[in-house]
Amino acid sequence: METVTKELVSWMRGHESSVFSISVHASGRYAITTSSDTAQLWDLDTFQRKRKLNIRQSVGIQKVFFLPLSNTILSCFKDNSIFAWECDTLFCKYQLPAPPESSSILYKVFAVTRDGRILAAGGKSNHLHLWCLEATQLFRIIQMPTKVRAIRHLEFLPDSFDAGSNQVLGVLSQDGIMRFVNIQTCKLLFEIGSLDDGISSSVISPHGRYIASIMENGSLNIYSVQALTQEINKPPPPLVKVIEDLPKNKLSSGDLKMKVTSGRVQRPTLKPRESKIQTRILKQDLTSNFENKENELSYGLNKKRLQILLKGYGEYPTKYRMFIWRSLLQLPENHTAFSSLLDKGTHVAFLNLQKKYPIKSRKLLRVLQRTLSALAHWSAIFSDTPYLPLLAFPFVKLFQNNQLICFEVIATLIINWCQHWFEYFPNPPINILSMIENVLAFHDKELLQHFISHDVTSQLYAWPLLETVFSEVLTREEWLKLFDNVFSNHPSFLLMTVVAYNRCCRAPLLNCNLKDDFEYFFHHRNNLDINVVIREVYHLMETTPSNIHPDSMLDVFTALTKGQYPVFNQYPTFIVDYQTQERERIRNDELDYLRERQTVEDMQAEVDQQRVEDEAWYEKQELLRKAEETRRQILLQEEEKMMQQRQKLAAAKRELKIKEMHLQDAARRRLLQLQQDQREMELRRLDDEIERKVQMRDQEIASTAKDLEMRQLELESQRRLYEKNLTRSQEAVAKEIREEADAYRRKVHLEEDLFHRLIDTDQTQSQKAQQIIEENLDQAEQACLNTDWQIQTLYKQKCDDLQRDECYQEVARLLQENRRKEIEVLKAMMEEEAMKWKEAEEKEFHLRSEKKASALSDASRRWFLKQQIGAALAHAENPSPKEVSGWRNEQGDLGRLPRTSQLHVSETDSSAEIPLNRKAVEWDSTEQNLMKKVRNLRQRLAAQARSRRQAPRLLAT
Repeated sequence: METVTKELVSWMRGHESSVFSISVHASGRYAITTSSDTAQLWDLDTFQRKRKLNIRQSVGIQKVFFLPLSNTILSCFKDNSIFAWECDTLFCKYQLPAPPESSSILYKVFAVTRDGRILAAGGKSNHLHLWCLEATQLFRIIQMPTKVRAIRHLEFLPDSFDAGSNQVLGVLSQDGIMRFVNIQTCKLLFEIGSLDDGISSSVISPHGRYIASIMENGSLNIYSVQALTQEINKPPPPLVKVIEDLPKNKLSSGDLKMKVTSGRVQRPTLKPRESKIQTRILKQDLTSNFENKENELSYGLNKKRLQILLKGYGEYPTKYRMFIWRSLLQLPENHTAFSSLLDKGTHVAFLNLQKKYPIKSRKLLRVLQRTLSALAHWSAIFSDTPYLPLLAFPFVKLFQNNQLICFEVIATLIINWCQHWFEYFPNPPINILSMIENVLAFHDKELLQHFISHDVTSQLYAWPLLETVFSEVLTREEWLKLFDNVFSNHPSFLLMTVVAYNRCCRAPLLNCNLKDDFEYFFHHRNNLDINVVIREVYHLMETTPSNIHPDSMLDVFTALTKGQYPVFNQYPTFIVDYQTQERERIRNDELDYLRERQTVEDMQAEVDQQRVEDEAWYEKQELLRKAEETRRQILLQEEEKMMQQRQKLAAAKRELKIKEMHLQDAARRRLLQLQQDQREMELRRLDDEIERKVQMRDQEIASTAKDLEMRQLELESQRRLYEKNLTRSQEAVAKEIREEADAYRRKVHLEEDLFHRLIDTDQTQSQKAQQIIEENLDQAEQACLNTDWQIQTLYKQKCDDLQRDECYQEVARLLQENRRKEIEVLKAMMEEEAMKWKEAEEKEFHLRSEKKASALSDASRRWFLKQQIGAALAHAENPSPKEVSGWRNEQGDLGRLPRTSQLHVSETDSSAEIPLNRKAVEWDSTEQNLMKKVRNLRQRLAAQARSRRQAPRLLAT
C-alpha cells in the first residue's frame, strides 16, 4: 500500500491461514511471512514469491525471521527444532541441538541481538535459554523470579556502545510486568508495568532510548530508558590502550601484541573449565595525542581514529559502514522536519519521473520520487536541477529502507561536497570545473593538452563524474570504498578524485581521438583499480600547491542543524525565481491552451458524431426499404412453395394412411394368430400336465395294489399268529392300515384340489385376457376411425380454405361418403361385437357345465373312497366280541359264515364303528372285495381322465 497516495501497490497471495509474523531483510529487498502451516520468501522489488517452506502437518511453525545484518534465515518449529538457512541458496547451514531434558521448554517467543550472535528463547516457563549461534550451543539458562510462570515477549535493549552485542534483555511475563535483565550478570536492572496496570505489548526504539507499551486498559505509555536507569548508557572501558615501550627501545614483533580480556563477567554457576577468556590483538598506536575534541563524533567515535583505520584497511567494515557514515556526517535525524517535507506530497516537477528515469523496482522508484520531492520542497532550486536524480540515485538505492537517513545524507552531500555548484545555474559549475582543470594542468599537462586538442572540455571529462558521483563508472563495492574516503576527508577530496580518475585512465584516454569515444568513456565502467585511484587522490591532496588546491576555496565540513534543516540559498535566486515564474506561466498557458483545445475537439467530435449518425440513419433507412422489398418477394415465393408442399404433403398423407390401414390389418391378424398360438400352447401344456398326473395316479394305484398283494401274503403267513393273539394283532394292523389310508386320502385330495385350482385359474385368466384384448381392439379400431375422420376433415378444411367457394360441393360429397363408410364400419363392428359376445356366452355356459360335471365326479369319487376305506378300517379296528368268539369256536365252519353285501359307513366320519348286530365277515372274502373295489376305482379314474382330456379340445373348438 502506498502511504502517500493510499493506493494499492501489490497484493501478495499464497497463505491459506492467517499471517502472524513478517520479517524484512536488512537490505529491504526480501521479506518472510509466516503462518501456522508455511513460511514464504518474497522479493519486495517485484512483489513475487521466491520460495516456500513446506512442513509436515504434525509440526507447526513458531516463527521464521532474518538475523540482523546477515543473510541467514532462522526457522523455529513447535517441536523446539531450530534451523538456520542461507538466504540466497536456502541451504541449511546448521541446526541447533536439543536442549537438556531437565530444562526443556516449549519455545514460544524469540529475540536476537543486533549482531546476530545470541538467540534468546522462552515459553511457558520461568526459564530463558540463551544460544550462541556461532558455536550452535546452549551456553546459558536464566531462571526468572518465581512470580514469572510464562514469557509472552522478548526483546533486546539496543545500546550505542556495545557494537550490536546487546547485553540487556526485556522479558514480558504473564503478569503484565516487563523486566530488564543483564544476560551476563543475570541482574534485574529495572522493570516497567505493575499488577494493577499491566502491559499487553511493548516495543523498543531502534536506538534504545524509549520504550512504547500498550497497557491492558488500552492506554499507550512511553518510557525513557535514560530516566529508568543510569548504568545502561555508561560507555564501556576503552578497548584501545597504549603499550609502553620496552627499555632500550628494542621492540620485537611479538612484544607489540598483548592479550586483553574483554571484561565480561561470567556467571558463577559455570564451571571454571567451561569459561573462556576472549582476547583481542591490538596494534601499537604510535600516535601520542589523537584525543582532539574537534575529531570527536557522535556515538562515541573519533574521526582521526577512523581515518587511521581507513588508511590501514582501505575501507570501513561492511557491518558498521552505515553506522560510521552517520557518525561522520553527524546526521541530526530530524524526524519532525522530514515528516513535514513528506507531508507536502510529490512535487510537480517529479510527477512523471518514471517516464524519464524508468526503474524496474517500483519500490525504489517511489523512494527516489519521495526523496527528490522532499529536496525540492526544502529548496526551490532542486525542482529545476536536471542532474539531481543522477546524484541522489546511488544513495536512495543504498538507504531505501530508511528514507530519513537517505534525505539527510544527500542534503549533507549537497551542502558540503557540492559547494558553489549552483552559482552558474542552470549551467554547470564553471568555477568548480576550473578548479579541477587547474589541478589537472599542474599534474598532467599532456593529458590536458590532449583534451584541448580534441575539443574536450571539463564539462565532458569532469562534470559527468561529478553529477553522477561516480555511480556510472564504478561498481557498488568500488563506489562504497570511494565514499568511505570521501566522507572521511575534506570536501575537496571529491574534486581531487575526478583528477585522479583521469590520471589513472590517461593511457586509454590518450588513445581516444573522437568526441563520442570520450563521452562513452566517462559514462560507462572501465577497467580500473579503485585502490590505485584512492592512493592517487591522497597523493594529489598532499602534493597540490595551496594556490590551486580546492580546499582553499571550499569551506570545511558543516553538519545539518538539529530540529530544522538549514536554509539552502547558495544559488542565483533571481534566475531560479525567474525560471520558476516562467515555468509556472508556461504551465498555466499550456493548461489554458489544453482546455481550449479540448473544448474545440469536443465540439468537433460532437459535430462529426452527429454527421456520422445522420449518414448512418439514412443508410439504415435505405437498407431497411430494400430489405423489406426483398423479404416481400421472398414471402411470395415461400407462399407458392408452401402451397406446392402442402399438396405434396396431402398426397403423402393419403398414401401414408393407406399404408397405415394395411399395417393395422396385418398387425391385427398377426396378433390374433399369436393369441391362437398361445392358447393352443397352453392347452398342450395342460394336456401334458393331465397326462403326467394320470401317470402318477396310475403309478400310485399300482404301487398300492402291489402293497396290498404283499400285505395279503403277510396276512396269510401271520394268520396263525393272529389266532393266538387276535386282539393285539388286529389293533396293530388296523392302526397301520388306517394311517396309510388317511395319508393316501390326504395326498389324493390335495392333488385333486391343486389340479382343479390350476385348471380354473388358467381358464379364468384366459377369459380375462381375451376379454381385455377384445375391448382394447374395439377401442383401438374406434380411435383409428375417429382419428382418420378428423384428419380427413382437417385436410378438407384446408383445401376448402385454399380453393375458396369452388370446392364446397366436392367436400359435401366426400363427407357423405365418409359418413356412409363410417356407418358400414360401425355396423360391421356391432355385428362382430354381437358375435363375440355370443361366442363368449356359449364358452361360459360350456365352462360352467364342465365345472359342474367335474365337481360331481370328484364328489362321487371322494364318497366312494371314503365309503370303501371307512368300511375296511371299521371292520379291522372294531369287531364285536361275539363275532370274535364265534370265529374262534367255529373254526371248521368258517366258509359257512354269512357275508355282508355292503358296509354302511357314515359320510362324515370314516372311522365310525360297525353296528354290533352285524354278522362277522370272512377274511378272505373281505380281501377279495377290497381288490374288486380297487379295480373299479382304477377304471373310474381312467374314464375321468379321458373325459378331462377331451374337455380342453371342446373349449378350443
